[in-house]
Amino acid sequence: MKLITAVVQPGALEPVKTALAEIGVTGMTILDAKGHGSQIGKVEVYRSQRVKVDLLPKVQIETIVADEELEAALDAIQEAARTGAIGDGKIWVTDVLQVIRVRTGETGPTAIR
Repeated sequence: MKLITAVVQPGALEPVKTALAEIGVTGMTILDAKGHGSQIGKVEVYRSQRVKVDLLPKVQIETIVADEELEAALDAIQEAARTGAIGDGKIWVTDVLQVIRVRTGETGPTAIR
């Protein structure tokens, strides 16, 4: 099992959710996040004053998938979130040793969905 963590633009949330649902991935956790990558923020004008905004709004999406679903899920996220502009986001994958569904006590891959 793998934990996929994707940090994307807020506008990419709905397309990513839809793309994942189309391949059967429905369980996920969504977090509001702030951060920056290579763009290191931007300068905006607020009440006639130039203000550097170095932590930009992002959305963090976390989902656990079975090993055989990994590539399809990664492709779906990339295609849904990609605009080609700086700041589209990052995706990383982490091994998951165990999953337990609290309600039923199920463990392993059956506890994912």
